[in-house]
Amino acid sequence: MDLPLEQVGPLFRNARLLAQAMEVGLGAEGSFVAINNRVSQSVPHLHIHIVPRRKGDGLRGFFWPRRRYASEAEMAEVARKLREAVTRLRENER
Repeated sequence: MDLPLEQVGPLFRNARLLAQAMEVGLGAEGSFVAINNRVSQSVPHLHIHIVPRRKGDGLRGFFWPRRRYASEAEMAEVARKLREAVTRLRENER
């Protein structure tokens, strides 16, 4: 309710783009998209979870198995793949 109406479209366009980037850049089979705004937060704010999905990945309801990155290098590699996928998708929109 705190998000101004004129920002709803741009926010979800970006969520859609990131969900696509996970499929293109990370090989995800799909995505789980959830929005949260106040409950269970130390600093209440609106945010969207975009979780890559694969068959048999263990997602149950709103809970997905979380794991830490094996290293800073792995985290940087995932970020690089997502950035590259976002760039390619944006270029294809033009």
